[in-house]
Amino acid sequence: MTPRPESSGSRPKGTAGEKIPEQPTAAQQKSAAKKTAVPKQAAAKKAAPAKATAKKAAATKTTVGKTVAKKAATKKATAKKTAVGQPAAETATAAAKKTAAKKTAVKKSAAKKATTVKATAARTTAVKAAAPKAAAGDTVAGKAAAAKSPAAKTTAKKAPAKKATAAKSAAAATTAAEAVAKKATPAKATAKKAAAKKAATAKKTATATATSTVAESRAEKTTAGKASAGKPVAKKSAAKKAPARKAPARKAPAGQAPAGVAGSAQVVPPEMEVAVSPAVDAVDRERLLAGTHHAPHSVLGAHPVPGGIAFRAFRPYALSVTVVSGELRAELHDDGEGFFSGLLPLREVPAYRLVVEYEGTVLETEDAYRFLPTLGDLDLHLIGEGRHEELWTALGAHPMTHEGVTGTRFAVWAPNARGVRVTGTFNFWDGTGHVMRSLGSSGVWELFLPDVGEGELYKFEITRPDGSKTLRADPLARRTEVPPATSSVITSSAYEWGDAEWLAGRAEAPAHEAPFSVYEIHLPSWRPGLTYRQLAEQLPGYVKNLGFTHVELMPVAEHPFGGSWGYQVTGFYAPTSRLGTPDDFRYLVDSLHRAGIGVLMDWVPAHFPRDDWALAEFDGRPLYEHEDPLRAAHPDWGTLEFDFGRNEVRNFLVANAVYWCEEFHIDGLRVDAVASMLYLDYSREPGQWTPNEHGGRENLDAVAFLQEMNATVYRRVPGVVTIAEESTAWDGVTRATHHKGPSGFGGLGFGLKWNMGWMHDSLQYMSHEPVHRKYHHGEMTFSMVYAYSENYVLPISHDEVVHGKRSLVSKMPGDWWQQRAGVRSYLGYMWAHPGKQLLFMGQEFAQGAEWSEAHGPDWWLLDPGYGAEPDHRGVRDLVRDLNTVYRATPALWRLDTDPAGFEWIVGDAADDNVLAFLRLDPEGVPVLAVSNFAPVTRQDYRLGVPDDVPAWHEALNTDAARYGGSDVINPDPVKPEPQSWHGRPASIRLTLPPLATVWLRPA
Repeated sequence: MTPRPESSGSRPKGTAGEKIPEQPTAAQQKSAAKKTAVPKQAAAKKAAPAKATAKKAAATKTTVGKTVAKKAATKKATAKKTAVGQPAAETATAAAKKTAAKKTAVKKSAAKKATTVKATAARTTAVKAAAPKAAAGDTVAGKAAAAKSPAAKTTAKKAPAKKATAAKSAAAATTAAEAVAKKATPAKATAKKAAAKKAATAKKTATATATSTVAESRAEKTTAGKASAGKPVAKKSAAKKAPARKAPARKAPAGQAPAGVAGSAQVVPPEMEVAVSPAVDAVDRERLLAGTHHAPHSVLGAHPVPGGIAFRAFRPYALSVTVVSGELRAELHDDGEGFFSGLLPLREVPAYRLVVEYEGTVLETEDAYRFLPTLGDLDLHLIGEGRHEELWTALGAHPMTHEGVTGTRFAVWAPNARGVRVTGTFNFWDGTGHVMRSLGSSGVWELFLPDVGEGELYKFEITRPDGSKTLRADPLARRTEVPPATSSVITSSAYEWGDAEWLAGRAEAPAHEAPFSVYEIHLPSWRPGLTYRQLAEQLPGYVKNLGFTHVELMPVAEHPFGGSWGYQVTGFYAPTSRLGTPDDFRYLVDSLHRAGIGVLMDWVPAHFPRDDWALAEFDGRPLYEHEDPLRAAHPDWGTLEFDFGRNEVRNFLVANAVYWCEEFHIDGLRVDAVASMLYLDYSREPGQWTPNEHGGRENLDAVAFLQEMNATVYRRVPGVVTIAEESTAWDGVTRATHHKGPSGFGGLGFGLKWNMGWMHDSLQYMSHEPVHRKYHHGEMTFSMVYAYSENYVLPISHDEVVHGKRSLVSKMPGDWWQQRAGVRSYLGYMWAHPGKQLLFMGQEFAQGAEWSEAHGPDWWLLDPGYGAEPDHRGVRDLVRDLNTVYRATPALWRLDTDPAGFEWIVGDAADDNVLAFLRLDPEGVPVLAVSNFAPVTRQDYRLGVPDDVPAWHEALNTDAARYGGSDVINPDPVKPEPQSWHGRPASIRLTLPPLATVWLRPA
């Protein structure tokens, strides 16, 4: 580590933590001449017998294999040469060395003496190589001691204290002294240079320069500390350039900061405590290399230590690391295996950057381990409690500015992990040098990486409890790679919304009291190949033209298999990247809102797949899934069920629901597979499940989760709706959470529920031949028995048009005309029935084939060049008119959940295959709906009606010619007759078209 020299060039280069020594007096030279560099092993074993020490030191340190006798002879030869070739002052020094040698011989054995003065020809490189091998205490402070000139009083104190180390207390007296001991010829050449300077300043500089530089201010104290500690000499390449005797240290000019130190950095006073080693100790080193360190910031970075500020960096593959702070530029010592360290004589940690040299490139960057945590105590407290309703703002990868530095904050919850590292394209998928820190007992690991930004790929490398490693995608990644690639992508949103008017108005009426007809779309296949932004140019116009109030999008969250419905989610916080970026998806939602269309999405909190890069045993143990294997494994789908009883898992899902509604302006969540969550014995045989604490089969944890999710979403995002796909008779799915029902549970809190019973029964009825329908008439009327037990949606969904179930029109019996007529009559009945409507794409124009993920709806059926095009276009025109009349008629939606909005006219005409009922709005204005599911026309069919309506006229007839029907209609207003019928005081006579539904309104 090399501090930048002063501009004059008069000051010799030093090493980080190295002091420019005071110039010794003649007396001090004599005293110090006997001392030379002591090898590490000799110092470490200074108390051992002299002979054993000599043998060990000679075996490991002496590079030329010199014996004690040879070394002694060499020293004498050097002394003679010096006496001949040097001025008087240098001759005196040589004589002093001889005298010191004799004194040392008395105090120490010949073997010890030989070791003390042995040659160190490869000093520069040897020190660097030896540094990583040293123990934790072998540090830059040790290097500093190697270059210091000890004061006379320091040597005097140490000599009587420990005779064994007296000869080494001035081991770093000067580089020149070492050079004389090592090489006689170079010493002769360089000694002449230093002598001229020394003669004039020898006495003066011994005391005058005590505080002239940062290094000098600590010369005496650090030298003494190193001598007593027995630390090895550690110097950098500057030692090679040193003359036979150190040049006098120069005092810094008044008002000028010491060279190599930032002007704002404070000098360490001479009285500061003994310096310590800055190198990473063996235990921390091993844990960092293994990726199992829970607190890397406590080791790496800059830290105040006795003697100054210790800088430590972990940069695998780096050739060098230099600390830069203002004018200071200090190269850290290479400790091996990617570790670098240095001790700078500073009072406090400065603002600094690192210059890292790799093969072929040099990178200047911030030190990731100098930053405070980006997450506060409140975040961690809320995560632990499971109440962080904006969890996506705390966990995951977030580009941000932290402490004035731009970068990305990574955070992940992995409480069972022994260690976590972040890896990605920014570190060439080698996370060795990016170890994350554990934030207390929260289980959260965090790391802020400067200069890492949007678009970078990343994953978390987790060390499991058993020591094995696993590479995982971020559970809270807000963007992912396009499957089948599985990496997470750093992202942030810059989208500017334009749907303020829509958001302001969507809360005016609850969904169950408003018109609500839904077009269900599988986004990737609606128009195969289109992106989110391309869909935004086509989808809003198409849906608006058909008159639907909402679209339901699936699949939205990222999932592995593109040909699926997206129910095995691997990226709960990321819109699928197959169609574009998260902001592209925002653009699609915004476009639909500006067209007056609400947006629902399928949401799957029931289970998740077992992919080994996703959530399954995320940190080596069951984490997101239940720890009981019987509870965790879903028997039908081969997936894993969430552990709804764990705070953090529940929080993960509740926050996810809020995330879609707040971040993407989603208007509603259709929650998949609710029944599988509610029952412990769902698809399980006796012995495969464990009862709850009350001995029942209800999953109490799931109940609590669904209640919390609904309550949180409705509280935070007014105007949204949650819709349950729940296929059982669970009590109170759409009841308020604080209202307890007969079962003792509060409601689940959903806004709407799919009426799966109505769907199965009615489709079963329509699949019968008309001649047999009279035997199944109850399948069309039973739904009214429970129609007001929940707030229902009538779904003709994706589930009914795949896996051999056939499309809606193909379910109908008869020839092509009868099939289309059956679909039209069924849709007319469905739109008039209490409840909201949902229709899957392709069914709006009577597509005959099942859905295919490869080519989507058969749009070619609407090509004018196709012969049967009018048949398909007629059905689509009917859907448009159904929606138009429906939205304009409050009687068809205002009291969907109130029995006062429905009255039977005739529900038992099984032999005729006829159903008739009234729908009413809050003011009592009626709509009469009549369905004839027989393929025959019924003339003058009498129906009882209220006597307060003077006349009725057709509002819609599914048999009209424009829809492809036989055009059997009632063109004129129909006036009631004073003949009671069906329990009504008046009646009308209608012509009922075959396989058709007719709506009539007061004229």
